Amino acid sequence: MFDKYSKEDLDLLKKLYPNNYDKQLDKLNNNYPIQYLIGYVDFYGYKINVNENVLIPRFETEYLVDDTLKLISKYINHPKIIDIGTGSGCIAISLAKELNISVTALDVSNNAIKVAKENALENNANISFICEDIKTFIPTNKYNVLISNPPYVKDKANVDNETKYEPQNAIFANDNGLEYYKIILSKSTDMLEDRNIIAFEIGDDQASDIIEIVKIYYPKANIITKNDLNNLNRYIYVINE
Repeated sequence: MFDKYSKEDLDLLKKLYPNNYDKQLDKLNNNYPIQYLIGYVDFYGYKINVNENVLIPRFETEYLVDDTLKLISKYINHPKIIDIGTGSGCIAISLAKELNISVTALDVSNNAIKVAKENALENNANISFICEDIKTFIPTNKYNVLISNPPYVKDKANVDNETKYEPQNAIFANDNGLEYYKIILSKSTDMLEDRNIIAFEIGDDQASDIIEIVKIYYPKANIITKNDLNNLNRYIYVINE
């Protein structure tokens, strides 16, 4: 059961819980995420604190950040970024630090925003947080980069047991998982400058459906899809020059 955990993580867990280490192992045996027990993860070289109020940042999302940074360097001179569904703040913090700029981060969960604010403070990242539902969000500023890893899982059968401890509204979405892509894209025309980049992490079977939604709002955009390390289609980038 514990083979999937590194010796380093188990040693750290023992150091963090010297008096009730066995109890923590029982939690792991019940699929409780080790990241919550340790209390943080490394994401793009930054320490990101996590608890049950936020989705655990995944390694795959680092590629979303990396690709977005490359596209910004190619297409956008003065990036003004909004991260929608920021959760722990890992994406916004990474972009803010790497570009040495302020980033706007939005999330519907006040508890998630609290965690993200702590992470921004710990990493000395300049983030403007907005606690609001994207469904009702009315932007007062214009951005030229929109990035999001929204809820996109349509079926609970498609996820592992550990996700039951994570905030479910950060994982599952209606409309075959497309709900938030439709909402974000419909809102994006009011919040983005004419020259912009939209960056999404997606489910591995959603690319064609999301591309069709993108074309409704951005028929002339350059649309790029990319695969993850497992050769699954997991990212979409929309470039409007």
